[in-house]
Order: sequence, then structure tokens, then C-alpha cells
Amino acid sequence: MSDSAYTLIIGVDGGGTGCRAAIGTTRDGVLATAQGGRANASSDFELAIRNINATVSEAAAIAGLSEDRLSDASAHLGLAGVMTRRDGLRVSDALHFNKSIVTDDRTTALYGALGGKDGFLLSVGTGTIAAAKKGGVDKAVGGWGFQVSDQASGAWLGRKALEQVLLCHDGLAEHTNLTRALLSKFDSNPCKISSFSTNAKPGDFGALAPEIVAAARGGDQWARSIMQSGADHLLRCLEALEFQSGQPICMTGGVGPHYADYLPPMTLIGRQGCLGSALDGAFQLAKRAVVNTEEAAS
Repeated sequence: MSDSAYTLIIGVDGGGTGCRAAIGTTRDGVLATAQGGRANASSDFELAIRNINATVSEAAAIAGLSEDRLSDASAHLGLAGVMTRRDGLRVSDALHFNKSIVTDDRTTALYGALGGKDGFLLSVGTGTIAAAKKGGVDKAVGGWGFQVSDQASGAWLGRKALEQVLLCHDGLAEHTNLTRALLSKFDSNPCKISSFSTNAKPGDFGALAPEIVAAARGGDQWARSIMQSGADHLLRCLEALEFQSGQPICMTGGVGPHYADYLPPMTLIGRQGCLGSALDGAFQLAKRAVVNTEEAAS
């Protein structure tokens, strides 16, 4: 049996709401998983590193592995907020694994969903991933961060809904049950919404998304309008990725599947279930790196 069969492997999926870690070996696969706090590398770098380390340590403890073994591990981390190679190196330098490959979360989400095969992915959670693999080549659009991008995401839904609340408060639009309910969360005080927005992270806005999705399902005018606007953006993303009706497409994330009701039926003819999650993708990419390294050395 080769040594790589016993190499400790770590996969991490990190975003604005939280992070997940999987730990195992090439031979045994995933031994344990754990969930932790936010791990967006650009929103709060130090917090992301603390949460990654804590979550990986928890996964190791669940697997019955000692903490000192982590320094021998090979890891692949797919993190929101990693925009450049320099960003990835900054993360890997802050960790203490033997080898760390750090990419943005689009890479791991795409690999997890499609298993390395061709197809399209709309992964919409706190952030938005619109990506495709065609002829073995990955391509993505958007994903430039919440401040200037991530349309249709849970964070975007939350912000758009609060914008609508303020328009309604100012008499520029009519209130609905959703806008009244959201305003009441802030003690019916628009100043508190403004104050919240100043320091809120994407995950804070994203925490409002379930209420918006539910209100849209119940027929709320503004909730449906916001969801339709998000769906229209996702459709433009697919067009930019040269998607054709009938091609394989996965919709995942906490919000992603809810957009199915707002997309043209022809878009969903080739819809299929995801083969795995972004965490699965991260773990499999870490495993592949170990195997490829061994094969190159032999």
C-alpha cells in the first residue's frame, strides 16, 4: 500500500454564512465533517482563518485524530473572497497544513456538483456562483463580491428587500406584508436599518433571505418582484456562459433551487441533481492533488 493512501486530506468550503470541513484519507475517504463560522477571505480575513482552523480541528477530533497530525495534511480550500492567486497564497501561508491549495468557491462548487464532467451550475447561497465546465475548461461569470456583484444571492435578496422597505416607509411604494414584517424587525425605525447596513456582512443580509423566499411563495408582490429580478440575472449569466436548453444544469445552495419557479421552463429541461456539494468538491480536489503528486514522482 502506498504512503499516499494514508495521507491526511482536508477539504474546506467557506463562505459568508459559515464554513464546513471534511477530513479523511485517500484510502478511507471522508472520516468526519464539521461546521463552523464565517470564512469569507475578503470580508474578515482573520476571522476566516480562526473559523477554518477551529472547524478543521473539530472535524479531526470527531475523527479521533490528534491535532498534531494536521501539520502533515494536504488540503484544498474553496473560499468566498479569494479573487487572486495572491489572495490564495495569503490564506495558505496563514494555515499550518503541510500543503494547502486555495481557490475561490466557484472551483470547488463546480467540481462537487458535476464531478469533473461538463455542465452548468447555478449555486446561490449567501453569494452567487454561475459557472460552467465545457470541454474540460472552467468558466464563471460574476462572483466579484457582495459590494459590487453577487446578484440573486441571499445577501443580495436581503439588501434589496431592505431597500424596498425604506421606499415603502418614505411613501414611494406601497407596503406589503413582507416590508411591514422586515420593518418591524428593526422596531419600525428606518434609522436602525440604515445603521445595520453600515456594518452588516453578507451573511447578515443573507439571514433575511428565507423570509423573502417564503413571502414570494405566498404571493407577496415585492418578494416575487425581487426574486424575479434575481432569476433574470441568473438567466443572463447562463446566456453569457453560452448555455443551451437541454444541457446539464445543477441548481444548488440555500437559495438556488427556489429560483426554478422563476426561470423559463426550457432552461430546466436538462436539470439534474448535483453529484456532490462544494465540500465534496474540495475534498475530492485535495485527494486528486495527492494522487497526482505521487504519480508524478513515480
